Amino acid sequence: MMKENGTGTVRSAKEDRYQHHDYYQLDELLSEDHLLAREAVRDWVKKEVSPIIEDYANRAECPHHLFKGLAEIGAFGPSLPAEYGGGGMDEIAYGVIMQELERGDSGIRSMASVQGSLVMYPIYKFGSEAQKQKYLPKLGSGEYIGCFGLTEPDHGSNPGGMVTNIKDDGDAYILNGAKMWITNSPVADIAVVWAKDEEGKIRGMVVEKDMKGFSAPEIHGKWSLRASITGELVFEDVRVPKENVFPEIRGLKGPLSCLSKARYGIAWGAIGAALDCYDSALRYSKEREQFGKPIGQFQLTQKKLAEMITEITKAQLLTWRLGTLANEGRATPAQISMAKRNNVNMALEIAREARQIHGGMGITNEYPIMRHMMNLETVLTYEGTHDIHLLITGMDVTGLNAFK
Repeated sequence: MMKENGTGTVRSAKEDRYQHHDYYQLDELLSEDHLLAREAVRDWVKKEVSPIIEDYANRAECPHHLFKGLAEIGAFGPSLPAEYGGGGMDEIAYGVIMQELERGDSGIRSMASVQGSLVMYPIYKFGSEAQKQKYLPKLGSGEYIGCFGLTEPDHGSNPGGMVTNIKDDGDAYILNGAKMWITNSPVADIAVVWAKDEEGKIRGMVVEKDMKGFSAPEIHGKWSLRASITGELVFEDVRVPKENVFPEIRGLKGPLSCLSKARYGIAWGAIGAALDCYDSALRYSKEREQFGKPIGQFQLTQKKLAEMITEITKAQLLTWRLGTLANEGRATPAQISMAKRNNVNMALEIAREARQIHGGMGITNEYPIMRHMMNLETVLTYEGTHDIHLLITGMDVTGLNAFK
């Protein structure tokens, strides 16, 4: 719908006119299944997310009804086996799905990332057969919503310092402690929680929302990820049956492997946010006129746009190669860290440049720029901060541990 806004005639951002940008024809490297999955998710985002997301973000409200839609398009555990509620696809399919979701909104991608990578994946990877059968199909269908409890109020980048703990009590463990900044927690039916046992070893378990002493208060006042619901996890003498504890995994290897899975998805997802900002800026530069010509005809605007698509293309190449390695089981946590850090920072810089191209209109919700920019400030920090990922790369190339 055409709309006069006082700075020239432009279209309302509520009409999603996004067009994909593939400067190096990387789509030729994707399979038919990848392209079909991407098209299905893109169509869903345009129909179900784009028309409402600015309103929900403005009100700092989570569109809970989208959980079911995410399940229907296969966004929960796309690369997990179909018999366990996943999509049975490969890691590149998982990546392109996350990219399309984050093109809509980082918070919507977070809803899916947490469900698939941080809840379904650890249950599939570390859970007993009974745990898999009990939880995974319901998580895959969206009947259950899950969350992931690792970060604590005083232990973020240093998860090994956690104080949440369990004590043996016969056929159960008594869980005490608290987790912070937990996506989905106030609406979650189950939480995958990591805690130290009496020997100081980190154990994983599934905690159900109706267990006595378990609460999940919502965190308010966020300027970022406003359409994603975030909360705490509080455990006060929660009795967790031993059958809910992952049987074999011990130590940080368990939760960190989950984070690698989620970080991989973020590396793809951030490109989606960057593409949306670039797409909007490119279109605006052709429609907005100053000094008798479109602002896209000015050299400095072209410089911005040229640098944007260059950085996006580099990130697309990075993630495609990472996805290929992941499909072969050869992607390392350090390689994933590099891609997550680079691509999120890239997307944030592109959002800032896109805001300049939009001028004053860039700060309004007529366009998605400021929403993406605010969201990406969080994405830069969660699942490993920008600086921590730099040190992971530094340790990988030098063999020297800066964390000690």
